[in-house]
This record gives sequence, structure tokens and C-alpha cells, in this order.
Amino acid sequence: MNENNIIQTKPDTALILLGCPQVPIQTSAALYLSGMLRKKDVAVTIGGTKAARALLEIADIDRIYTGDIQDIDTVIDNMADGTFDADVSFVLVHNEAGVAYTATIQALSSGTVVAVVFGSETLARMNELTEIGCPAVSAQGSHNPLPLKRKIDEALSWDA
Repeated sequence: MNENNIIQTKPDTALILLGCPQVPIQTSAALYLSGMLRKKDVAVTIGGTKAARALLEIADIDRIYTGDIQDIDTVIDNMADGTFDADVSFVLVHNEAGVAYTATIQALSSGTVVAVVFGSETLARMNELTEIGCPAVSAQGSHNPLPLKRKIDEALSWDA
């Protein structure tokens, strides 16, 4: 077993949660993460703000990579009332609101919650996530998605 694996076994379901898309790499990271999970036969639900959803829906008009896309508040409400949960949730974090979303999902979900941290204040966000006890993958930067892609790949390399 690889001790660096955040996700120890293949999940059946996953949630990707997206706040406001202020940082350019959020959309490509979400599309990549969703596509890779779907390739591994994981059922993916994406929850996002109106703008985040629109970017994904326009980028993937045939829903090849994204699949089910829902309003972020609907996803949280469904988790709160127990009608939805996921084996693993990835919360994309680039600001304090992302940390708050992570804490909310962590409180509501029985599954593993992973913060995917990026942007110019990565260190501050990582410190905040450490305080709430959430595992995270991170890459500094707002425009180049390749360092974050490598971190996502590591998180998706669970043991068979």
C-alpha cells in the first residue's frame, strides 16, 4: 500500500464541488478530475455555482467528461437531509469560501473528503485545511493546470 494515497480503495461514487470560478484552472481541473474518475468507472456528481456549472456545460456539451451537474446548494441540501452522499468528495479550493465548503462537506459526508487546493494563496488555504483535519492535494498557481494535474493523478492512484 502506498502511504501517500489519500484514497485507499476505488470509490463507487464521487462528488466534485466547485465554488465561483475566479481562478482559470478550476474548470480544467474539474473536467480532468471528472473524466479520470469516469474512466475508472466511478459515478460522478458535480455540484457548482451557476457560473461554474455554465463553464463546464459549455466546455462539455455532450457530458462526456462531466455527467451529472447540479446546483451547489441542492447538493449540500441533499447531503444534509441524507438523500445524497459520495464515497469520496473533492472540493476545489482557492479561497476562504472553498475552505468553508470543505468543512461543510466534511461535516455532512460519511465518505472521504479531499480538498484540491490551487491559486495564489495555496499555503494559507493548506494551513486552514490542516486546522479542520482535511486531507488535501495542492499546487501553487492559477493558470497552468499541469502541476495540479500531477497531484490529482497521485490522489487517484488508489491500491487495487
